[in-house]
Amino acid sequence: MNQDMRSALVVCTRRIGDVLLATPVIRSLKAALPHLQIDMLVFEGTQDIVSANGDIRRVWTIAERPPIGPHLRLLSSLWRRYDLALSVLAGDRPTFHTWVAGRYRVGTLLPDKKSWWKRRLLDEWVSFDNVNIHTISMNLRLLEQLAVKPLGTPVVTWRPDDEESVHRVVPRLRDSQLYAVLHVSPKFSYKAWTVAGWVALGRWLIDHGMTVVVTGMESVEKAYCGQVIQGLPDATNLVGRLTLPALGCLLSHSALYVGTDTAVSHMAAAIGIPTVVLFGPSNPVKWGPWPKDFPSTTQSPWQRQGSQRQGNVFLLQGEKECVPCLSEGCDRHINSLSDCLQQLSVNRVIQAVETMLAERSAFRIPTLGCV
Repeated sequence: MNQDMRSALVVCTRRIGDVLLATPVIRSLKAALPHLQIDMLVFEGTQDIVSANGDIRRVWTIAERPPIGPHLRLLSSLWRRYDLALSVLAGDRPTFHTWVAGRYRVGTLLPDKKSWWKRRLLDEWVSFDNVNIHTISMNLRLLEQLAVKPLGTPVVTWRPDDEESVHRVVPRLRDSQLYAVLHVSPKFSYKAWTVAGWVALGRWLIDHGMTVVVTGMESVEKAYCGQVIQGLPDATNLVGRLTLPALGCLLSHSALYVGTDTAVSHMAAAIGIPTVVLFGPSNPVKWGPWPKDFPSTTQSPWQRQGSQRQGNVFLLQGEKECVPCLSEGCDRHINSLSDCLQQLSVNRVIQAVETMLAERSAFRIPTLGCV
């Protein structure tokens, strides 16, 4: 890597989880060149996940479908602003934004004939694999072009005011030695488990002496979260009450996390707490949460099929023969349900939880002064 580079832009205009999984690229660059000033370009509404990340100087945002005026103004502001620009996505717009912003440009591209024009916009590119290589591993391949040592664990950070907000919202957690976080609401219905399953799991944890904290995205599925809370009246309800950085702080001292295929599950895995994640139609090879400190030289921590354990993460997969189908629910749209998750028994989840709790002392959970 050119030691004279002073600035870099990482382009990741997709979902919140994608932005989080791009942070190992940024951490690796910063470790290789501590003086490098690194910015990100992300979609509006996804920047919260990196808002407290000290590796990042500035986060640029753009609407998913930007009006032409604001878009032109952004392009003008980015024009050849950076010594280096990297795109972790193979799409048209991320590649174009990378070309606009960087004097030296590296990206991922599909090795097809249609991408010929994008190859002309980049100085270096790597072939994009959306099935057989984990997203983090795929992103880190960009660094091979720059001779930068890869660091695989996603970066989850928060500020003192995020910690204070947790204490303010749930002061009684200070007195709880053991609490479990159940993140019950993914962004899309096809990734959701059942209300009855969450209630039964929460009741089992409470009966075994643990405080249960329920989190989720109230703006996405208010009625769904409300049903879970109604079934667990003695749980702590934090649905829609914490920012993502504050949620990271909350997770950092929890005894257990259980969630589905969401960005929050990636956060829990990266922090290092015992994590049980419920997977249905999604491909775990590509999207399974990256265990803390898992070697970054591998293509993926996960196999395509079967329930698995790696480090602090237990990935529990639905048992139907079609799993993973890689589709957005059984009706093939994001608001449909997935039978593999709807039929996932609470007994299987409890068995995974028991396994992780039995080994809880073996996990390296940082002392971060939170809760």
